[in-house]
Amino acid sequence: MTVVKTLILTGKQVEKLLDMKDVIGAVEIAFRYKGLGKVQMPPKVYMDYSKGDLRTMPSYVEDMCISAVKIVNVHADNFKEHGMRTVMGTLLLVDPSTGAPLAFMDATILTAMRTGAASAVASKYLARKNPKVLGIVGAGSQARTQILALMTQYGAFEAVRVCDALPERGWELARDFGRKYKGELGPIEAVPSPKECVVGADIVVTATPSRKPIVMDQWVGNGTHINCIGADAPGKQELDPMILRRSRVVIDDWEQASHSGEINVPLHAGIFSRKDVYAEIGEVVAGLKTVRDSKDVVTVFCSTGLAVQDCVTAKLVYDAALKQKVGKFMQIVP
Repeated sequence: MTVVKTLILTGKQVEKLLDMKDVIGAVEIAFRYKGLGKVQMPPKVYMDYSKGDLRTMPSYVEDMCISAVKIVNVHADNFKEHGMRTVMGTLLLVDPSTGAPLAFMDATILTAMRTGAASAVASKYLARKNPKVLGIVGAGSQARTQILALMTQYGAFEAVRVCDALPERGWELARDFGRKYKGELGPIEAVPSPKECVVGADIVVTATPSRKPIVMDQWVGNGTHINCIGADAPGKQELDPMILRRSRVVIDDWEQASHSGEINVPLHAGIFSRKDVYAEIGEVVAGLKTVRDSKDVVTVFCSTGLAVQDCVTAKLVYDAALKQKVGKFMQIVP
């Protein structure tokens, strides 16, 4: 009988193997396959704890012969209470032709990278050309890969503004990126409030665990594009619902978005409906729908995170690990 050996990869190894430009390309392909109906991806399964939740996310892309299952948590108070990440995950990459486990890897940085990449892809299709000002509301771990992805997509901005409910995190992020990417990102500064992040911005990213609106309608100018990242569980909400009412709203998946995305609260309150959703991002990437036909249109991307994003990104990691001989093989099944 053939011995099945599984590649084991740590978080540090995964981080070194991932390149944001490659992840953006892979996520764009994943969205296209989703838009064309070529993905098997059951909705996330949630299990609630007293201080957070656990999610299981399977997917299969037949045309690429790849499949994966990710298990990921969200515990909003982890940083404050334990000095730990809010989001941690592990992923099993599977060979769909045999069911054999190809790799078991830490998926924490993978999750952050593919989420940042999703915003870059959405911005490519939904934002105005040549954005100058970027506003980041929330300065946790996800904010870093959001900035990295958008910098990779667009190059330097004229201004990058960041704010956080914990001001020191905004200062730290601005300092770190200002030092590391001087000349590549453009001027970055921490500002005291979401309003100062949003007013005058071409692209806004919200990446907080908020359960009430923190970005108000009157702050959002015509032509702004917003990537909503933080609303990823029932009851979470970052935008004034009036923003959604005046915008072309693009989601990643109806089942997930209606249950836990930025639209979930106004949807259940009866002030937003399915007919108000303009498109899924996969339909836009696949060329089935066009969203931005005017420089004054406000666009919103409601990102809940798709398992297929994890799947294609994990394949990048696996291929790079084999090529670079990174990781350790273990026999974890007979």
